[in-house]
Amino acid sequence: MSIIHSPEAPRFDLPGLVFTGLASPSRGSSDLCTWHLRIEPDFASPDAHVLDRDEVFMVLAGSIALRPGDTPVGPGSAAVVPAGAPIQVCNVGDGPAEVIVAITAGFRATMADGADVGTPPWAL
Repeated sequence: MSIIHSPEAPRFDLPGLVFTGLASPSRGSSDLCTWHLRIEPDFASPDAHVLDRDEVFMVLAGSIALRPGDTPVGPGSAAVVPAGAPIQVCNVGDGPAEVIVAITAGFRATMADGADVGTPPWAL
């Protein structure tokens, strides 16, 4: 068994977002990646991306949309984004949003313009 304690979990700060890596292949999980995502108020991803696997967003606090204008997803709810569907995360609430994200290990991300992003560091 692997235990990932929050203070030791890798943290990746991007403008408007903080990814805290939880389960992943480098942290003991061969098949599943999870991370905690904090989304600052008024944040909207500037560009959409797609993944080659289904991704699940489980909202703990705040309210998010997975594309501008989409139905908000609030605390206690989850959104399943099918592989290949565009994702453009937006915080549509008044405060920070807190989300747990889960996806199959080994996924790859591609930007809307076709640029290959690969697997981000919080999922390695």
